[in-house]
Amino acid sequence: MRTLAEIPLEYRQHVILVDDGSHDRTVEIAKEAGLIVFCHEVNLGYGANQKTCYTQALAMGADIIVMVHPDHQYDASMIPEMIQPISDGKADAVFGSRMLGRKPLEGGMPWWKYDANIFLTSFANIVFRRYLTEIHSGFRAYSRKYLETVRFEQNSNNFVFDTQIIAQGMENGLYFEEVPIVTRYFPEASSINLGRSIEYGFEILWTLFRFYLHRKNIWRNPLYEAKN
Repeated sequence: MRTLAEIPLEYRQHVILVDDGSHDRTVEIAKEAGLIVFCHEVNLGYGANQKTCYTQALAMGADIIVMVHPDHQYDASMIPEMIQPISDGKADAVFGSRMLGRKPLEGGMPWWKYDANIFLTSFANIVFRRYLTEIHSGFRAYSRKYLETVRFEQNSNNFVFDTQIIAQGMENGLYFEEVPIVTRYFPEASSINLGRSIEYGFEILWTLFRFYLHRKNIWRNPLYEAKN
């Protein structure tokens, strides 16, 4: 509810929440708050949650879709700044960047996540041959054009979905911008542990390796081809 309260009133008309097989009162509370709720009967994963969100948002006619994690880690009051570059026709995707916000450690980001973030983002920039300050943000905005161009439905159901959808946009010549944000880390905020983070890091490296081979026409991957 704290995340919902931060969303400016004019952006609360079409808020979608996908419940990924939870066993708490999430669905009940979301419906009481007037949100549009879709439910997975079982837990399908972080990427699967996004697939449902984007598919349903497009079906409802959305021109700009904003993803913000509901755990109050990201400042949802920044939504107007996130969508402005897309509204102005300057970008197809906008990412909130903790690195541009300059205070990731002050906000409570663990040092090992900070170092891994810098390393993996730097490596991704080399592979993509384009520059982003962060590829791991959970606060993003996509245009309809972006989501109708890339094959996001074929991406992983897990956390590496976030890297795959960036790689797809890079390969298809879509435009990115970043907005400085700050984040809040606290015990109730969702976060993956060190072991899962290491696994996630290797999944990113594998994704970047496959993307590199695709771009060099060594091992083509339909995942990175445009839908049309």
